[in-house]
Amino acid sequence: MTASTVVAGPDGPEERKPQPDEAHSAFTPPHGTERPALSGDGHPTSEFALPGGLGTEQQPAPGRSAFGAPRAERRNGTGPGPGGGARKPHTVAAPVALPSGVPAGVSGGVPAVIPAKGAPWQDRMRTLLRMPAGERPVPETVQRHDGNGPAVPRVLDLTLRIGELLLAGGEGAEDVEAAMFAVSRAYGLDRCEPNVTFTLLSISHQPSLVEDPVTASRTVRRRGTDYTRLSAVFTLIDDITSGDTDITLEEAYRRLAVIRRNRHPYPGWVLTVASGVLAGSASVLVGGGLLVFVAAAFGAMLGDRLAWLCAGRGLPEFYQFVVAAMPPAAMGVALTLVGSAAQWEVRPSAVITGGLFALLPGRALVAGVQDGLTGYYITASARLLEVMYFFIAIIIGVLTVLYLGVQLDAQLNPDAAPHTAERPVVQILAAVVLSFTFAILLQQERSTVLMVSLNGGIAWVVYAALHDTGGISPVAATAVAAGLVGLFGQLFSRYQYASALPYVTAAIGPLLPGSATYFGLLGIAQNNPDRGLTSLSKAAALALAIAIGVNLGGEISRLFLTVPGAGRASSRRAAKRTRGF
Repeated sequence: MTASTVVAGPDGPEERKPQPDEAHSAFTPPHGTERPALSGDGHPTSEFALPGGLGTEQQPAPGRSAFGAPRAERRNGTGPGPGGGARKPHTVAAPVALPSGVPAGVSGGVPAVIPAKGAPWQDRMRTLLRMPAGERPVPETVQRHDGNGPAVPRVLDLTLRIGELLLAGGEGAEDVEAAMFAVSRAYGLDRCEPNVTFTLLSISHQPSLVEDPVTASRTVRRRGTDYTRLSAVFTLIDDITSGDTDITLEEAYRRLAVIRRNRHPYPGWVLTVASGVLAGSASVLVGGGLLVFVAAAFGAMLGDRLAWLCAGRGLPEFYQFVVAAMPPAAMGVALTLVGSAAQWEVRPSAVITGGLFALLPGRALVAGVQDGLTGYYITASARLLEVMYFFIAIIIGVLTVLYLGVQLDAQLNPDAAPHTAERPVVQILAAVVLSFTFAILLQQERSTVLMVSLNGGIAWVVYAALHDTGGISPVAATAVAAGLVGLFGQLFSRYQYASALPYVTAAIGPLLPGSATYFGLLGIAQNNPDRGLTSLSKAAALALAIAIGVNLGGEISRLFLTVPGAGRASSRRAAKRTRGF
């Protein structure tokens, strides 16, 4: 039971109920900080009240709020600004003085991390996204063209369209949100919150503390792989966020339309030939010869053409993967049957493994694991579920052919060595060619193909040195090699101020677990589930090692490498450990 407090009022004593602890505990100042000034009635002034000296003599007109536009104009989100133009966003221009005893750069007892202007826009926007909304600095309008504020609906629509292209191109959820946040802040919109899931993008903007938020959303219907378009979008974002270039909304829309209409840099027949060369290089990488190279290349090209035919008929991607996985497996079985009849010494495992290298969804796997490691669990779950469906489709296609081969007494040996270390020079060249053709399949710019090919060759050299020469387990060797791929990819992207995907995805091609996948499927087809499941588990471990290694390499580059002049201010906050609850 608590006692009431009697306060002397102008008309006599009046009784007030005591304030509970919950009502003022959150506003109790820390030790050494002065209490806020009290108003005339003995209550602290509101944190939104005007500071002294900024008061106005004029009273708000009837029908208008003291903090914003008329109510009728706030409902539709369009209020006239000076000269009849678009309404300015309501922001506080004057800095708020901190109480005495609180050092500069400290908010709520926590040191504020202010992004440096010299850092890339990706790092700056990630930093701001990790900060609470109340601690973010007021945006500096980079693209300012007249005295009126930005057209809020058009800015939000442009932001969503840019995010759609990035998400459809395979960019991670955190990078998509950072790009959307950068565009909205560059055009002067404060208090914007982007949100990205697997197929839905949304952004909310609150003009002021008393106005209703404006929210817009967009759905990603189709996804495709075109890293040339992805690079063009990153260039557009860099120009929008840079103060050296002047890009109006109309100019940004025009450039975005050009990016959408841009044709792929490589025609369809080049992609088909690239898929065949990729499969042939992968077969040489795991011990195949010239005959195996030709058989793997022919099977992969046939599977690619069949997949294109199914796509033209409107079949889902699941069935396209089933159809594309059958011809390489059929070539391996046929080569085994012909080789056993003609007393040839062939390696059918290398043929089938080469075909699997061209189908394994390494790009989606890396993006899914990256989203999970950065805290976007819904998007990560959807991406990994997509990878699982594609993997099941490949299993169905290969198992169907392998089962028929077993019934035809094809001598498929599950104990064959997955690769040989006796030809290091040939294997390094095969790894470089594999990454080169993988980059073409991803529709990369010609200027990045050579760099990513060298990155893939370095990845294979590191893996072979650790596993074949050093005797380290393949999972650990794969993780280290993938970490170097992620590190070099981040270095290249920061140097070019572009996305890291074009420098990373194709370079992990030589590390994909094609051999482990094939031997796992062969064990299941030969009614040996223990051997098959063990090999498939190894394939899953290798895939996770690739994804985690690439992400860790990128995080290491962001942790220790800074832009000249930016110092450590470009670092980003991360979520604290939950300690199990």
